[in-house]
Amino acid sequence: MFTVGPVQENCFIVRRPDAQNAVIVDPGDEADNLLKAIEHLGIETVEAILITHTHFDHIGAVAPVARATRAPVYCPELETQVLANVMDYVPWPGFGPFESYEADHTVAGGETLQIAGIDFEVVFTPGHSPGHVTYAVPDEDAVFSGDVLFEGSVGRVDLPGGDWPTLLASIENLLSTYPAETTVYPGHMGVTTLGRERATNPFLRELAER
Repeated sequence: MFTVGPVQENCFIVRRPDAQNAVIVDPGDEADNLLKAIEHLGIETVEAILITHTHFDHIGAVAPVARATRAPVYCPELETQVLANVMDYVPWPGFGPFESYEADHTVAGGETLQIAGIDFEVVFTPGHSPGHVTYAVPDEDAVFSGDVLFEGSVGRVDLPGGDWPTLLASIENLLSTYPAETTVYPGHMGVTTLGRERATNPFLRELAER
């Protein structure tokens, strides 16, 4: 996990133990530092870049990292236009400039991606953004939740396309689909588990009571 950029976004480099091939999830900023980390870790091939959603803090380094690694980019199909026109969707001044990118592949939820020796289940988890997806690795009891679920918090719903009932339903789907011990690797803040968040997250009280 590498926390990058002014919004402190978590980018993940994912691989099997000591493997020389890997996947990157949400390269949000600081492309040079991410590329140096890849080299330092002894990774020879980045097989894919997986995007959970296209808010600028999660895609700011996609274009330069993809260009340097030649890795194909998987983007939620409902949000490809954002990736292709990044600066048109930055809601506040002072961020960027970020380079746009045309997605190589799209995901919608329901797919299983076999990449770098890892099976990623793609789960459609809208609510924070319209096309948001979560990448789950069931055989490792892990989910890369983007901005759906955080340690003690949840994704904001006051940006375009955000909706609280939809977000809550997405989180409930994750909680009912994967075991409580599943590790949550979120887009911001610290690593947690699904069970811990169901029991203690103040935003999920109505789910905890069900």
